[in-house]
Amino acid sequence: VGEQVLLKCSFKSSSPITERLMVDWTYRPLPSGHMETIFHYQSVPYPATMGKFKGRISWVGNIAGGDASIAIQSPTMSDNGTFICSVKNPPDV
Repeated sequence: VGEQVLLKCSFKSSSPITERLMVDWTYRPLPSGHMETIFHYQSVPYPATMGKFKGRISWVGNIAGGDASIAIQSPTMSDNGTFICSVKNPPDV
């Protein structure tokens, strides 16, 4: 709580990495709740513009290195939940 947390996500693709590569991070609060997209990347990062993570997510990944990680600033216990990283590099998913 209070310190930046790193959410790591690594990937490998059999297809060349192009500008079509997309990363989506979703979040579902515990114990169960509505799933929401909190971060999107396609050539450039698109952090959440609304919701509980607005202004608190930063891109720390390196697509060329197979890294799609993000960081969350000032986490609280209410941020507890399931975070899912999804990487699509057409035609590879």
